[in-house]
Amino acid sequence: MPSGISTLAAETPALSAANTGFMLICSALVMLMTPGLAFFYGGMVRVKSTLNMLMMSFISLGIVTLLWVLYGFSLAFGTDSGSVIGWSSEYVGLSGIGLTELWDGYTIPVYVFAVFQLMFAVITPALISGALADRVKFSAWALFITLWATVVYFPVAHWVWGAGGWLFEMGVIDFAGGTAVHINAGAAALGVILVIGKRVGFKRDPMRPHSLPLVMLGAALLWFGWFGFNAGSWLGNDDGVGAVMFVNTQVATAAAMLAWLAYEKIRHGACTTLGAASGAVAGLVAITPAGGSCSPLGAIAIGAIAGVLCALAVGLKFKLGYDDSLDVVGVHLVGGVAGSLLVGFFATGGVQSDAKGLFYGGGLEQLGKQAIGVFSVLAYSLAVSALLAFILDKTMGMRVDEDTEVSGIDQVEHAETAYDFSGAGGGAGSRKPLAVPSEVITAAPNKKVDA
Repeated sequence: MPSGISTLAAETPALSAANTGFMLICSALVMLMTPGLAFFYGGMVRVKSTLNMLMMSFISLGIVTLLWVLYGFSLAFGTDSGSVIGWSSEYVGLSGIGLTELWDGYTIPVYVFAVFQLMFAVITPALISGALADRVKFSAWALFITLWATVVYFPVAHWVWGAGGWLFEMGVIDFAGGTAVHINAGAAALGVILVIGKRVGFKRDPMRPHSLPLVMLGAALLWFGWFGFNAGSWLGNDDGVGAVMFVNTQVATAAAMLAWLAYEKIRHGACTTLGAASGAVAGLVAITPAGGSCSPLGAIAIGAIAGVLCALAVGLKFKLGYDDSLDVVGVHLVGGVAGSLLVGFFATGGVQSDAKGLFYGGGLEQLGKQAIGVFSVLAYSLAVSALLAFILDKTMGMRVDEDTEVSGIDQVEHAETAYDFSGAGGGAGSRKPLAVPSEVITAAPNKKVDA
């Protein structure tokens, strides 16, 4: 990821049309991930919450985009202040940036870097929404992500990727968002659900996915878009590092999916479509921080480990009693922690940097750095997210009332339902009898009547 990763670019780079085009395509791929996430989550909830789940992702596209342009980019990637936050007045409103002004040390314009990073900022709060299905006011959610992006995501992005950020300066490796995106969102989800509580009927009523085809569609869109998310984080395509990350993304995802399915088969006797989709996402999460530092064989190991760990973790909510509706904690927090820490074991020292993990003769140094990055982001996001949820809950109220939750949040919060069967036709038995003119009935049998 920019600023947080050393580059082999020339001292005075010139604008590269190829890299610029490549990064614009990658930005579009990352944007596609948020609608993909909406479908992934939307299929996993019950029918009565489908639209609300879709909207919780889509609203992030609107809110976070404007925040990023107004001040988010400046806070995350502006001139460092105290190693904790950035600020550059020319980035406010993106108004002081030259048309062909390059991002420092790279061959792409600042505008391109800004829009690529925008898509990361958009999807991160959207990830949190999966833990809150069925029970959060839409207005409260909109305000929460406004505040959360401002006081959690923008500062953490600066810590991890911004020049001068304290985790960046320490040498923590996060190629494309294991700490800044997945651990950040997963810890936030845990903080919020501990404040707002469980769904009505948790552990009592069946809460199965209403549309597994939608889940699979969403997972496929996420997998597709993730190539832009990961390979694009090298900000160019000149030295082969992005290509390694592309390969590692594919193989880790495949390994995690197979590992999750194997766990399901052994534990429950079946390989489910939900397991395949969840396993794939677990692999994508785990390889995100690690794929620029490991070999393809290392990526297979990371994916397989993450697949099993995340499959184990999703069952913890029933044992520990927290209602993580769609397994954001089990997949994104656990997968992000696993992938980030495994850098300390599988980093080869021959891809994005010369940092080596334990298995390649690097000792425990990099693992220690990774652990500091993991647990500092986890603790900060958990605490601040819980505090924000508590304040909102005590002021405007975070949860809908029980009647709304039971009857369905879609109709109350959005005045719509996901599926309307009132006009659907059926077979012959469902047809209304044809209206026969009275003159036909009274006419003589052999008399021709024009109906």
